Amino acid sequence: MLKVGLTGGMASGKSVVGQMLAALGAHVIQSDAVAHQLMQPGEVVYAEVVRRFGIAILNPDRTVNRVKLAEAAFGQPPRISELNSIVHPAVIDYENRWMEEIAQRDPHGIAIVEAALILEAGSASRFDRLVVVTCRPEQRIERWASRAKVDMEAGRREITRRMAAQWPDAEKIKAADYVIDNSGSLDEVRKQAEKIYELLRQEEKRL
Repeated sequence: MLKVGLTGGMASGKSVVGQMLAALGAHVIQSDAVAHQLMQPGEVVYAEVVRRFGIAILNPDRTVNRVKLAEAAFGQPPRISELNSIVHPAVIDYENRWMEEIAQRDPHGIAIVEAALILEAGSASRFDRLVVVTCRPEQRIERWASRAKVDMEAGRREITRRMAAQWPDAEKIKAADYVIDNSGSLDEVRKQAEKIYELLRQEEKRL
């Protein structure tokens, strides 16, 4: 089985590419979804995040308010490293166990972990190949602003703040085995995804 990391900067379109690769036959897991699951009440990660960041980050039903947590993590002083130190080890452990399960079920499959901070977390060595998704900086702002339902200026401030914790695209590209440019149309992105999927299939056969 081929283990693949799928990464890229904030709002680059990783999830869209992940969905395309899943439709082609790859097994795909999203780190964001894993982190969300591990931050549910009753989980160890949840307990530690609340202990460190306080009950002010909770909703009335005691679930984590992700907007409030992000504000605390990216605020002044920034505490994103502290949050990552709690969440990343648990997420990586979960993903590694998931990849082991996929290997047992589909020994010749392709298992893809979609995560924003693969390189920043120093966890790229878990994977046989790394795919990086990129887009133009202005697109990143437009997409995030649209998703968050805020104006462009607010989107620019938030992207600038959050991207400070991520490697720039140029550095991610240097570390990549494959790059998908998500600056164009969905059809253009799909063609790139299809091409890379076939290359990954060929690589898996050579293992």
